[in-house]
Amino acid sequence: MNEIASIDYPGGCSRIVLVEKNELLSGGTQLSVYDSNTAELFANRDPECALVLPSGETAKTWLSVERIIRRALTLSLGRDGMICAIGGGVVTDVTALAASIYMRGCRLKFVPTTLLAMVDATIGGKTGIDFGGVKNLVGTFYPAEEVRICPAILETLPEREYLSGMAEVIKHALLSPTDCPVDLMYLLQKEQEAIQSRDMGILGILIPAAIDVKVRIVTKDLHDKGSRAFLNLGHTFAHALESATNFCRWSHGDAVAWGIMRALELGVRLGITDKNWAKESSKLIHDYGFHRVTVQVAPDAIKAAMNYDKKKKNNRLRFILIKRAGEPVVEEVSEVDLDAVLGIE
Repeated sequence: MNEIASIDYPGGCSRIVLVEKNELLSGGTQLSVYDSNTAELFANRDPECALVLPSGETAKTWLSVERIIRRALTLSLGRDGMICAIGGGVVTDVTALAASIYMRGCRLKFVPTTLLAMVDATIGGKTGIDFGGVKNLVGTFYPAEEVRICPAILETLPEREYLSGMAEVIKHALLSPTDCPVDLMYLLQKEQEAIQSRDMGILGILIPAAIDVKVRIVTKDLHDKGSRAFLNLGHTFAHALESATNFCRWSHGDAVAWGIMRALELGVRLGITDKNWAKESSKLIHDYGFHRVTVQVAPDAIKAAMNYDKKKKNNRLRFILIKRAGEPVVEEVSEVDLDAVLGIE
């Protein structure tokens, strides 16, 4: 195992490590939680100590949390017992929420099997389920003590899911501070062919670089009281789109890519975002295949869904916009400008 990053929390440290395939499930785990897709990757799992949830966003419910807690209770899991979430962002979010409230908190480990989970969902300690049609409305802060990253497992990932993760990688590239050891934006542009073909050598550079950006932002604001909100670039639009389509039409990555482009458009309209840089950034998003997103949703429905955004303050919507690379800002936006970007006349 090779530690690539860590985040210190008041209650302990969350380690992010690169591992080989044979190290993914090593160590003492008393309950392993999979989804129906990842369970097939680990056919030799112990059925007595494994729980398989349905795949997809529809599993982010109280029912899934309850199933995990009931299985932990059946196994007589104590507070010192370990639950391991193996899968994408849905499995890790749900399992982490269950672990955070089981006996007021038991041990937790992540084995992310999607690009999105590796670079985003498992980093930073957020847990969550959807509730009342609202994305991640219910959740806690509960970091895993270890996140095991194995780029080689991405070879089995469906193309749509791989592309979904690339949206978050691109987001991190736009947010990347100038003092990062790897120029993520340049890497995405220069090595596009290798990245899209999942070259393991390039992914071994790309994934730690994307994680580094998130770790830098999270460590400055562990509990999302201020600057951590920058990680939501494009997400006010994206979560509203997902909610308006009942989480079943677009992947999270498709929605995020569309949301980032709307945020760039809004920033240019307000004179905040450099127009040439916005054009370059939008081209990068298009180059990675996200031009195919055509919303086909009533703009009013998307706008209505924004009322549940967690960045609201004093009942006013706030958007993460970005001046240029590494310079995000939080802005309240007038209804007139929002309507113009959404296409509401």
